[in-house]
Amino acid sequence: MSDTPAKMRFHVDARRIDAHGSEASCKLAHITLDTDMAGSSQAFNPAELLLAALSACMIKGIERVVPILKFELRGVQVTVDGVRQDVPPKMESIRYEIIVDTDETDRRIELLHDNIKKYGTVFNTVAPSTDLSGVMRRL
Repeated sequence: MSDTPAKMRFHVDARRIDAHGSEASCKLAHITLDTDMAGSSQAFNPAELLLAALSACMIKGIERVVPILKFELRGVQVTVDGVRQDVPPKMESIRYEIIVDTDETDRRIELLHDNIKKYGTVFNTVAPSTDLSGVMRRL
């Protein structure tokens, strides 16, 4: 019997609906995808999905460490902006701002931010290939 914990695995199915959009499914959830070459205001395009995944990673990281740190938190808001490079196509830079509604000290807010950067799966996947930086501040 191995002492190595099983690795977490993830699975998403996506399908083209028509020339204007697609859909991704995971567990019981569905997301409409903007795969229209003209774009759509009704769905996230792939770059926006990446930024949303990064935002979700940060919020989930906060949810994970708040009980461990006994961090008093009333709310969180994340804003993420990305700049796309054309050749080769990639996210050139991503800037984020995490706003926490808390009475905790600046040092504790910094500790929470450090945990997000250290343990975020999506954060640590994006960081090596993108100029990724941001701040965490109180509301």
